[in-house]
Amino acid sequence: MEAKLAGQQPKPQYGVLIILMIGAFVALLSNTLLNIALPSIMKEFDVTPSTVQWLTNGYMLVNGIMIPSTAFLIQRFSARQLFLTATGLFAIGTLLGGFAPAFWILLLARMIQASGAAIMMPLLMNVMLTSFPVDKRGSAMGMFGLVMIFAPAIGPTLSGWVIEHYDWPMLFHIISPIAILVFILALVKLHDKKEKIVIKLDVLSIILSSIGFGGILYGFSTAGNKGWGAPEVYGTIIVGVIALILFILRQFQLEKPMLDFRVYKYPMFALSSGISITLNMAMFSAMILMPIYLQNIRGISPLHSGLLMLPGALVMGIMSPITGKLFDKFGARILALIGILITIITSYFFSQLSETTTYATLITMYTFRMFGMSMVMMPIMTNGLNQLPLKYTPHGTAMNSTLQQVSGAIGGALLVTIMSNRTETHAKDLAETAMSHLTAQPTASAAAEMKQHIITQATIEGINDSFLVSVGIMVVAIILAFFIKRSKPMEEK
Repeated sequence: MEAKLAGQQPKPQYGVLIILMIGAFVALLSNTLLNIALPSIMKEFDVTPSTVQWLTNGYMLVNGIMIPSTAFLIQRFSARQLFLTATGLFAIGTLLGGFAPAFWILLLARMIQASGAAIMMPLLMNVMLTSFPVDKRGSAMGMFGLVMIFAPAIGPTLSGWVIEHYDWPMLFHIISPIAILVFILALVKLHDKKEKIVIKLDVLSIILSSIGFGGILYGFSTAGNKGWGAPEVYGTIIVGVIALILFILRQFQLEKPMLDFRVYKYPMFALSSGISITLNMAMFSAMILMPIYLQNIRGISPLHSGLLMLPGALVMGIMSPITGKLFDKFGARILALIGILITIITSYFFSQLSETTTYATLITMYTFRMFGMSMVMMPIMTNGLNQLPLKYTPHGTAMNSTLQQVSGAIGGALLVTIMSNRTETHAKDLAETAMSHLTAQPTASAAAEMKQHIITQATIEGINDSFLVSVGIMVVAIILAFFIKRSKPMEEK
């Protein structure tokens, strides 16, 4: 592949792009694949929920620390060198995870997996952008969206089916041969030529970036378990914010910054970042709250919880290439406005859940919500990246991937905290109402039944309130979407 990652526009080599996409697909799939297996892992290794949660939080944390450095890596090394390193690390982590005899080894395996996955997504996005002209990027990024959205969306369904029939290590054994095959194909097929670029990595930037993004992600990820008042939560967030400010200031001092914040001089990129942040925060409401409602409140099995989300995942997969073509033809604004409006309406319906909401209603609402999301994410991102001069493309893709991790963690923590706090408030109110209507002392069984009913009803109301907040967040996104204009690469400012 004659792809210079920051230079001339080469002719796309579709075989190579397919290899890159398969690698990114399995990396993203592994991100959500373990979620439904966490109860089984807790039981086998005898660990607490807050400990086992680090299999997902740790994965996100490593991603958040690694991704900011990918702009430097993409400029310094060839696509072949980076992709082989990424798939090699991912394959090693996957193999180790499948045979982990202890929890700490399983956690280490997830960290190694994440270090490889963190490189893959910005690398693939960068190759896509540098391989296609601006008027064809919508279709190309539509295919990229298929990978970015569809892979994590089918994770819960696949995981639910595997856990129903096999033990959790099978989740790793399924991925291992695919990861190894992708590595071999890349070794044979991927041969890109790259001009030698002399660029040194600033060690202070790496340290500040790791503390900054790592601290913020760690703080928000643990807020759900520890509470916002815990020093471990607010302390790491404060340290993270200070380190992040120092990191940003440091980048403006460097001739060759690790992550160039000058990308925000381009208004459409800045606008796309704002919309993406709000949407990512809101999107996590369904991903986190739905399994709680389905499994804990309604008693629906992991398999059927996963199956409920499958039509939505399929719709997103089908729509991604179509949305890409529509973007090339009509631009991002009309797609974003329609998509966000659909997402707002369906999220509002999710804020009206009850104990009797039917399975068919849940599937329909979730599928339409995913349909709305599919019309927004990639067009917004592509339109923003289209305005950047080619030299800023690696920094733009790294920035987008970093913000996706950070806003996802913040959104998830915020919405879970709102759910927990509102559940407590509703439980107190419902208990007081129930006590005021009692005419006689209830029997032990009647008291237990009443208590369970109050907990269930309070949790549903807490989930509803959290979905309502996500509606408010998306209203911000739709207001921002009115300012979108079709963009083309600008001269360097």
